[in-house]
Amino acid sequence: MQGLSVSSLAASANGGTCGAVSILRYDPRILNKIHVSSMIDGPSLWPQSLLKLYARNDSRTRRIGSRVKATWLFGGDGKDINANIERSEAANEDILIFFFQLDLETRIQYALNMEQYEVAKQLRDKLTEVETEIIKQREAKRGSSKSEAQDKAITILRLRADMQKAIENENYTVAAELRDQISKLEADSLAASAKALAYENVQYTFRLGQAVQHKVFGYRAVICGMDPVCCESSSWMEITHVDRLAQGPNQPFYQVLVDVHVDPNLLVAYVAEENLIASEEPDMARFDHPYVSFLFYGVDTAGDFIPIKQLREKYNRPRHEVPVDKNDEDGS
Repeated sequence: MQGLSVSSLAASANGGTCGAVSILRYDPRILNKIHVSSMIDGPSLWPQSLLKLYARNDSRTRRIGSRVKATWLFGGDGKDINANIERSEAANEDILIFFFQLDLETRIQYALNMEQYEVAKQLRDKLTEVETEIIKQREAKRGSSKSEAQDKAITILRLRADMQKAIENENYTVAAELRDQISKLEADSLAASAKALAYENVQYTFRLGQAVQHKVFGYRAVICGMDPVCCESSSWMEITHVDRLAQGPNQPFYQVLVDVHVDPNLLVAYVAEENLIASEEPDMARFDHPYVSFLFYGVDTAGDFIPIKQLREKYNRPRHEVPVDKNDEDGS
C-alpha cells in the first residue's frame, strides 16, 4: 500500500451543489498498484474483469460527454437523447471507493487469520484513514447547506449594518452596491435553506436494491445509492438539464446500476426520483452487472436485490422485509 496517502485519496470537489467529492481518482494503474503490491498475498474482492471494465469505460468518458453535448445542441425535440447523458463518474467512483473499503476489510481479516498481526495493523491504520476521510467529506456534504445558510445570514446582517452606515454618510453609491450584494446573498441563502430542509426531511420513494425502470429511456436498473438532492457537478446538471425537471434538483437522486445487456458502457447512472418507476409485479428477469456481486447478497422473492449490511449502514437504511403472502402461508 506504499505511495497511497490520505492526501492522495482526498481530491478537490467537482463544484456541485453538494460538493460532490472524488475520494480516489480511479486510474486503473493506481487500482492495480494498490492490490498487486499489497502487503500480503491474500484474498481480494477485486476481480480483474472489474478493473478491465472500468478501464474501458474510463477511456470512453470524454467521448460520451462530447456526444451528449452534441445531442442536446442538435436534438432540439429531444428524440435523439441518449441514456448515457445520465452517466455519472462521481457515482461510479463513490461505489468503487466503497468496494475499496470492503477489500481492505477482507485483507485485514485474512491477515489476522494468518497471524500476520503487524500487517493487519498497517492495513487497519490505512482503513481508518480512508474511513475518517470519507466520513469527513460525507458530513461536509450533508451539513454544508445548513452551515452555508447560517453563514450567509450572518453576512447579510453585517452588510445591512454597513449599508445603513453608508446611507447615513450619504455614500449612496456604496449603499447601492451593498444592497445588490444583500439581494444576491438572500437568494443564495434561501436556496441553501431549502437544500438543508430537504436533507432533514427527505422521504425516499425507492429503497436500496429495488428493481426500477427509467420512465424516459425504459431501461431496467437497480438502486444502489441515494442522495436527498442532486449532488452532481454544476456542469453535469447543465448538460442533463436538471432545471427542466418538474421538481428540479431539490428532489432525491439515485445511483442506479444499469443492466449491461441494455448498455455495457453506461454502468452507473444518476437519476432523479421523478424519472424512475417501480414494477408493479415482481421482476424476476435476469439482471447482469459487474457490481451486483459485492453490493448485494442476492435476489428476494419479489425480484429485488438484498443489499449487504455495509451498504445499508452507508445510507442508514433499514433492512427491508418482503411481505408474506398469506395465501402462500396458508398453502391455499
